[in-house]
Amino acid sequence: MAIEIDLSGQVALVTGGTSQLGRVMVRTLAAAGADLAVHYHRNAEGARALCAEVEALGRRAMAVTGDVGILPAVLTMRDAIRAGLGDPEIVVTNAVSQYVWDTVLAMDPASYEDQFRTCVLQNVNVAKAFVPAMIEKGKGRFIGINTEVTMQLKPNQSAYAAAKRGMDGVLRVLAREIGQHQITVNQVAPGWTISERDRAEGTERNEGYEATVPLGRRGTDQEIANVVAFLASDLASFITGAYVPVCGGNVMPTV
Repeated sequence: MAIEIDLSGQVALVTGGTSQLGRVMVRTLAAAGADLAVHYHRNAEGARALCAEVEALGRRAMAVTGDVGILPAVLTMRDAIRAGLGDPEIVVTNAVSQYVWDTVLAMDPASYEDQFRTCVLQNVNVAKAFVPAMIEKGKGRFIGINTEVTMQLKPNQSAYAAAKRGMDGVLRVLAREIGQHQITVNQVAPGWTISERDRAEGTERNEGYEATVPLGRRGTDQEIANVVAFLASDLASFITGAYVPVCGGNVMPTV
């Protein structure tokens, strides 16, 4: 029996869908058969272009916008997706605001608030908006994009790490609360990933970072998207509450 990732007939939402990683996840989910709701914040043109790519694969697609840190905006987005594609069975929370690297003593408190809204409130709001329909269907996949920084906790990472740790807490609790409905809740935690921008600018290599990675290289955006597609599929039907580093072993959860 051939084993394959088949998301045919399912609707997926990717927040931050026009970002460097978001675009690759959208394309990968579409290639696996899903219809796509592509969320964007400012890049409307990029969202339309990405939807055209999805439609060229024979899938349905629509672009949606809204501040993921504000519940009414997310509910409006939900209503638009429901009318245009139907309720998503797959939700990927990928939207992120620009984070600042600085010491705890020097960091502007506003940076902590901004990261909290993006990382914690985004997942709370998206869950409130989209999980009820998954409960009605008795199935669903909720996938949060976390980061290796959550485990690294190095100097200057405090605002980003604190928010991503808060996200981790929310999603682990959510996994316990809705598992009875056969809805899985998992997190994918990339390392410093090679993106389209890196390829265009020739910045794929960083020997200092690579030296810390057991596999000796940076991962690619496609390698991250592959894990997202797996967790979205029936192949991962008995995995929930997981934090999955996709960083070449740079961080390793232990028992």
